[in-house]
Amino acid sequence: MARILIVGGGCRGRGLAGELVAHGHAVRVTSRSESGRVAIEATGAECWIGDPDRIATLREALDRVTVACWMLGTATGEPDELQALFGTRLQYWLTQVIDTTVRGFVYESCGTVAPELLAAGATHVHTVCQRNSIPFAVVDVAPQDPTWAEAAYDAIGSFLRPAS
Repeated sequence: MARILIVGGGCRGRGLAGELVAHGHAVRVTSRSESGRVAIEATGAECWIGDPDRIATLREALDRVTVACWMLGTATGEPDELQALFGTRLQYWLTQVIDTTVRGFVYESCGTVAPELLAAGATHVHTVCQRNSIPFAVVDVAPQDPTWAEAAYDAIGSFLRPAS
């Protein structure tokens, strides 16, 4: 059993959480407000109230987490907010992962967010994770693709399998 943190508690994040819980994992899912709590907890996951626009609200969510997931490919907001979310906010979040129990980071690189922002985020993930020896995986399946959940589950699972 592992503890998985999913930053992005919308429908897809909750669906993934339910699948992970069904396989015996402890899952923590973020919501920007209390209004998401009931739907998240209905999956069997723990709800963490935190906003990726305020990284400090997510710092303690990393407690005892094995795999952290940045699943925000369908985030909405003003262009400058989205640019920060996939730029400075993501970069800072990755520095928070250093020296924690996290042994894998999953980044969603497809979605409704502008492709150039998603690509810039993927570059940040690659750079920061390589520099700090943080294993990472990228989910590059479009959210509307029926295989998205399987791809996300496989990316998370790649950090949970015994080393061969």
